Amino acid sequence: MALDATGKDSTEENAQWGNIAADRLRSIVERIERLEEERKALSSDIKDIYGEAKSAGFDPKVLRALISLRKKEPAEVEELETLLDVYRRALGMN
Repeated sequence: MALDATGKDSTEENAQWGNIAADRLRSIVERIERLEEERKALSSDIKDIYGEAKSAGFDPKVLRALISLRKKEPAEVEELETLLDVYRRALGMN
């Protein structure tokens, strides 16, 4: 038996803390694994929707660009479009 400075059994205390830490770690890992599975399923669903859109005649690249733009603030979109226009003109792509 290993006693710490207070005279307590440090092996027993470490085992108790180890079990608590192991339980907490297991819980975290299992939650992450569940979320990873959900993300995988959602990614598959999104891929299916893009496939549906493509078969309906929509361009998936354009849809992705639109979705990206919708996530941004209007001022950010305006700035992006302005810069894109400036760069196009600089390259003679009017």
